[in-house]
Amino acid sequence: QFLMANKLDTAMWISRLFTVYCSALFVLPLLGLHEAASFYQRALLANALTSALRLHQRLPRFQLSRAFLAQALLEDSCHYLLYSLIFVNSYPVTMSIFPVLLFSLLHAATYTKKVLDARSSNSLPFLRNLLEKLNANQQNILKFIACNEIFLMPATVFMLFSGQGSLLQPFIYYRFLTLRYSSRRNPYCRTLFTELRIVVEHLITKPSCPVFIRRLCLSGISFISRLAPTVA
Repeated sequence: QFLMANKLDTAMWISRLFTVYCSALFVLPLLGLHEAASFYQRALLANALTSALRLHQRLPRFQLSRAFLAQALLEDSCHYLLYSLIFVNSYPVTMSIFPVLLFSLLHAATYTKKVLDARSSNSLPFLRNLLEKLNANQQNILKFIACNEIFLMPATVFMLFSGQGSLLQPFIYYRFLTLRYSSRRNPYCRTLFTELRIVVEHLITKPSCPVFIRRLCLSGISFISRLAPTVA
């Protein structure tokens, strides 16, 4: 009754579980490397479906207008719909599957707990214990996801020069990264950029750091700072 009363949430729960399943079989290619590539695509397509359903849930009725598009771009689900479209037809990159896997795992865990509560307050204590541990590590998982989002930017450039990526991919991914940086719901991308800057600045101020590396790092920090969008 609980599942039928919340059909859209249940559909997203099932698609997230399928995303976790496909992502796991890509990361751990138990069925062979050829099958792993197909599971990579399935995971991203399932994530795109989940993101589209969540976007439908969050937004009012569709309108072909700039205001509607601007509102859609504020939603994290829109960001990850774009993310899935960026990588679904690209060369499989293990780093790109971790955000999809971990976000799906976190959201699926939250809804699984609701399903267990609807069934019985004491049902499946072992599974409840696993869900609680996952929830306790949520902040670390979100930071890891943000780290993946950041380091995928140079990875897309590397893929371009190695012949495994398209010319448009780094530019579209840069747009995705600016949306993540400006996210209202998830500040971890901004936080990681700040933490990485502090760490690099600390390392290059040491006397043992060569001058040319210090200048190179400062130039890189200045360049990235200029590319960062303004956050209200």
